[in-house]
Amino acid sequence: MFMVVFCRLRICPGFNDSMNSQLELLREKIKRAAAESKVILIKGGNTKAFYGNTGTRDEASPIELDMTSLTGVINYEPTELVITAWAGTPLQSLKNQLDAAGQMFAFDPPSFGEGATLGGAVATGLSGPMRHGAGPLKDYVLGAHLLDAEGKLLKFGGEVMKNVAGYDVSRLLTGSLGMFGPLTQLSIKVAPKPLEVATLQFELDEQAALDKCLSWRAQPLPVSATATTQDGLFVRLAGAPSTVQSALVKMGGTRVPEPVATSFWDGLREQTHHFFESSAQPQSTQGLWRLAVAPHTPALGLGPTLTEWGGGQRWIKSDQPAANLREIAARAGGHATLFRAAFGQGNPADGVFHPLSSGVSTIVRRLKQEFDPQGLFNPSRLVWGV
Repeated sequence: MFMVVFCRLRICPGFNDSMNSQLELLREKIKRAAAESKVILIKGGNTKAFYGNTGTRDEASPIELDMTSLTGVINYEPTELVITAWAGTPLQSLKNQLDAAGQMFAFDPPSFGEGATLGGAVATGLSGPMRHGAGPLKDYVLGAHLLDAEGKLLKFGGEVMKNVAGYDVSRLLTGSLGMFGPLTQLSIKVAPKPLEVATLQFELDEQAALDKCLSWRAQPLPVSATATTQDGLFVRLAGAPSTVQSALVKMGGTRVPEPVATSFWDGLREQTHHFFESSAQPQSTQGLWRLAVAPHTPALGLGPTLTEWGGGQRWIKSDQPAANLREIAARAGGHATLFRAAFGQGNPADGVFHPLSSGVSTIVRRLKQEFDPQGLFNPSRLVWGV
């Protein structure tokens, strides 16, 4: 059971005219860059600028495309569980609007700062702890508008789940880091907020916590997030009061006071938890790696580790060579990403992201050729050399 407060958001008549004028300015910038063969760097709130590869093209005067001028909600019908907004809309303002209507972004997108935008959230494709129960961000992108390298506005998907035209392309744009062009407008599926939440703590080491999470997977438990730190295993439950209360009795553990639990989960999502703090410091000597692996993968023993998503996501601090970590991740059915490099260290030779398989690489390169044949948008930010 969930709580929803219904209130349609009405847009003032001149709002979209103003945004369309801003859109036209961005189109003209793109056309000028294409005519001059200038690299185009797409910028939002700049809170995730650290994420991705450093470009390989030597460009003295790239053209910056600031998307924060495209801001505001275009349409929000709580009964339809969909919100459509311009890509430069501040992420926090959207969260606040959804919260007032008893709804939320179920995939739990991180902000990493006050300036985070909706477009940046989708372009990076990152999700927080609640992804465990809700699924990845790409499953919630119903529609997207994109400017290609000719300044043409391309539209994929729609505002309603039944409208699947171009839906696969909308999903592919998620996590693309702007390599195909700037996102201008997005339609996102939202979810009702749960009526009750609770967090349990268990004093377990990493392997015991992984075993416990695996034992729960086959049971009808309302688990929305898990995390294993040096303080043990933390489990968040969310749903109808009766379901949550039943799970509390069945699972045991120690219940964490809600204010403390909220701070804990927020700290994981925004990486302000002490595990992440040292990785962001200038004196850091170890890189912060994100390994996505099969949940049943045993503890890897690669260094300080924080585990999320029932074992599916492992944050690891390590100074091991990228090739070693990627081989280990591949053997575990996954991939390894250098999320933050150690102080003074650049990209690995093959980039911060796990090299794509030949099949996926072919699809990505074909899309790049279709949308941006000159290779102007965010070169190499996602795929090294593209």
